[in-house]
Amino acid sequence: MSPFLIALLIIIAYLIGSVPSAVWIGKIFYHTDVRQHGSGNAGATNVIRVLGYKAGIPVLLFDVFKGWAAVQVVFLFPHAGLTEDYITYIRIGMAFAAVLGHVFPIFAGFKGGKGVGTLAGAAIALYPIALLVVLGLFILTIAITRYVSLSSVLCGICFPFIVIFATRQYHPGLVILAIVVAIFIPLTHIKNIRRLLKGEENKFDFRRKKKETEIGNR
Repeated sequence: MSPFLIALLIIIAYLIGSVPSAVWIGKIFYHTDVRQHGSGNAGATNVIRVLGYKAGIPVLLFDVFKGWAAVQVVFLFPHAGLTEDYITYIRIGMAFAAVLGHVFPIFAGFKGGKGVGTLAGAAIALYPIALLVVLGLFILTIAITRYVSLSSVLCGICFPFIVIFATRQYHPGLVILAIVVAIFIPLTHIKNIRRLLKGEENKFDFRRKKKETEIGNR
């Protein structure tokens, strides 16, 4: 596989990650830019907070799908003669590109979401068993605390330990990516962490519909 083709794959992954489902669904169907309401984040949680589950669930599913698709698209291109190890490194690079696209989407003024859903989609492709463990931890944490941000940060920090000790994945590239995830997710949630420490973070309302009272908050 030539360097040109690898660069093309990285660009394709970035463009897939850049599809701003939260922004487009909000504008097309609700005439609302979710980045101007709620937490100001172009992610599924904020879409649910501002527009309700009917809008938020499709956004979540699409964000996960695009993370998975961005990593899998490599198999649509010729890769005969390449080792599995080499392909894995290319897929890792594509996962980075997809998450970068979600956080800084070229199709939405480079103002996107935090990348958790897209990262989860990439993890389904790269760490299927570890992702199931993390999903269980996420559901348990949010059920107990009702803080999406806390659940995301906790899962991010625990991810490399789950990858290494629970699933015994020792591929150097995948281990490094897992460690990067543990650093990346808390960094993208700095504001949430500050609000958690101050007791000002919004709890997730499982019964939430569209609540106009939320519009304009943070």
